[in-house]
Amino acid sequence: MKCKMTGIGRYLSRKSVNKADISRKTGISTSRLSLLSRKGSAQLKAEELYLIALAIDVKPSEILSEIFKDLKLKNNLQVQNVDNK
Repeated sequence: MKCKMTGIGRYLSRKSVNKADISRKTGISTSRLSLLSRKGSAQLKAEELYLIALAIDVKPSEILSEIFKDLKLKNNLQVQNVDNK
């Protein structure tokens, strides 16, 4: 039975990073990294994402853009510039 990977799991796999190395650099346990990689209900915390980005030398926005690339605003919502009140 093949395990379905999460967005962060696919990203880390594509980057061919070593989870034990990430764990050593970040303090995030390898079991937590595995959980984040395989279980969609395991919520990735902003702090974890930031530490992972630092450990693999990428910008956090690169990871966010990749793992949430399918996330879009609803068609009927408009983004309002907060400077124009």
